[in-house]
Amino acid sequence: MRPNHAVVSQEEWLQARKSLLALEKEQTHLRDRVNAERQALPWVVLDKTYRFETRDGPKSLADLFDGRSQLLLYHFMFGENWEAGCPSCSFLADHFDGTLPHLNHHDVTLVAASNAPLEKIEAYRKRMDWHFPWVSSHGSDFNRDFHVSFSPSEMARGKVSYNFTEIDSKEAHEELPGLSAFYKDEGGTVYHTYSTYARGLEELVSTFMLLDRAPKGRNEGTIMDFVRRHDEYDGEPRRRA
Repeated sequence: MRPNHAVVSQEEWLQARKSLLALEKEQTHLRDRVNAERQALPWVVLDKTYRFETRDGPKSLADLFDGRSQLLLYHFMFGENWEAGCPSCSFLADHFDGTLPHLNHHDVTLVAASNAPLEKIEAYRKRMDWHFPWVSSHGSDFNRDFHVSFSPSEMARGKVSYNFTEIDSKEAHEELPGLSAFYKDEGGTVYHTYSTYARGLEELVSTFMLLDRAPKGRNEGTIMDFVRRHDEYDGEPRRRA
């Protein structure tokens, strides 16, 4: 069946493609500007000491740098009483392992942190066959301080603080995703340099970037409705009319 889409001559396609190229170049230059502004953000000294449970025993936030000066920490949605990690966070985390050697050799450590107890994290990590560092923030204030975990009383209040604004708790969950960046100087002082949430995380997902260049794009009904944990897809690819 012929697709319900404009079909033109090669010459007309080339003209349209050049017009799009101009817009893509604008987007690239804007991204460069955003990156420059991101690098210019002021930093905040972290005076609070956070404790995490890891495969190698208890560690502080400073310990998670693992000998490097930069730390990227993904706030992975996995609640205290959940039996599995969030499917969307799992989709994103599928992209981590391949980046590790490149990040680590560029003075950057990548770690995921979740509110779930370490034994649940380790069981789920084994199921997903992941190897990136993943720690438990269970029992600490870390997730609350970075606005990615919310208590029942906070949810009942009707509003929670997420993505630098107040949102209706009906649109939230007890856990939400994010990415935070930190720097540690030679004296051991840790600085919070950046955090991003919600759709600010999309650029971490190369699958999205590839789909955006496919003929049907992301082909969604609602946001990420096609996403499953990678061991939950059936044998046949899902299709959307």
